[in-house]
Amino acid sequence: MSQKTVKIGIYALLALLSVAFIFPLLWAFLTAVRSAAEAGAYPPKFLPNEWRFDNFAEAWQAQPFSRYLGNSVIVTTLSVCGMTLSSAIVAYGFSRYNFKGREFFFLLLLSTMMVPWDVLVIPLYMQFNWFGWLDTLLPLIVPAFFGGAFYIFLMRQFLRGIPHDFEESAYLDGANDWQIFARIFLPLMKPQLALAAIMYMIVVWNDYLGPLVYISNSDKFTLPIGLSLFKGAYTTDFTSIMAITVLMTLPTIVAFFFGQKQILNVNVSSGVKG
Repeated sequence: MSQKTVKIGIYALLALLSVAFIFPLLWAFLTAVRSAAEAGAYPPKFLPNEWRFDNFAEAWQAQPFSRYLGNSVIVTTLSVCGMTLSSAIVAYGFSRYNFKGREFFFLLLLSTMMVPWDVLVIPLYMQFNWFGWLDTLLPLIVPAFFGGAFYIFLMRQFLRGIPHDFEESAYLDGANDWQIFARIFLPLMKPQLALAAIMYMIVVWNDYLGPLVYISNSDKFTLPIGLSLFKGAYTTDFTSIMAITVLMTLPTIVAFFFGQKQILNVNVSSGVKG
């Protein structure tokens, strides 16, 4: 088998996989532009008979989604900034400093990934209630400023591969620890920071259980909670659900396209060559 044939086969396989991943979003869009009667018809048709693009505006106006969007933007922006920065600081400490019990505490940190959120939700609810944070956005934002085990692990593994000559040279030039971290290591960590930010953005942007548990005031609802309001006890507005779903997906797609260059740019050899 020639090399050209192998490449064609690989590209064909990748094209099929791309279609498989894109099809759910495409189907959501096609459902969003159908009439309500056509969306509930069986068997479903691939293309709608009538393209109703005004469904997007009607769905957006059916609930105060502008307010929900503002809440989601606030929660996502602050949470992503807090998670990436705090995780980078903790990863820097675990990778560049030698202290007693370092490996034990790092393993203890990693073990927290095995604790399901279902086990923590009641203690967290009681804690946030004691703080007076219920029905505010604080329970959705503040925990992110304490880092995440997975993102700390991701950044620590990268930092461990950088020679310690960096710190030694910076110390000789009179730099302190914070200056070394902010001016030398943070720029080198751009791919890892971008990857962590996009991954955590997707988690926070689509989070449904957190706002559902901690928030009962409709003024504080986020987009996923607003989306669930289209589902009633006896009927479900599929066209509105799909319309808002498509609109909710756009920010994550845009974020990936803007961040993919940093994510793919993992070659730091130019910064570590002696």
